[in-house]
Amino acid sequence: MDLQDQLKNLFPDHVPEETSEPEAPESDIWLQDDPLLCKYEKRKGKPITIIEGYTGADSDFKQLAKEIKQLLSVGGSFKNEKIIIQGDYRDKIMKFLQEKGFKTKRVGG
Repeated sequence: MDLQDQLKNLFPDHVPEETSEPEAPESDIWLQDDPLLCKYEKRKGKPITIIEGYTGADSDFKQLAKEIKQLLSVGGSFKNEKIIIQGDYRDKIMKFLQEKGFKTKRVGG
């Protein structure tokens, strides 16, 4: 006897509702015509990836930074209109941004 059968025995009058998967919210981040620059640098001997060149609202860029950090499971920050990600993840970040609809440009190395 599985869980569904047990529930039917306990609540015979209950009609289960159809559960639909919630739709993923469309990203409301403003897409620009100019490409985002994806740079690689080393600071204090550690590699970092810098994304800059966004001309939209800071709140949209912060949201984009949060999504990138969650995607890669790495640390990072948003300072001076730049997203700084710990590590060299240019390829993954550029692929993610292109899937979102952004144009990207690889700078350095």
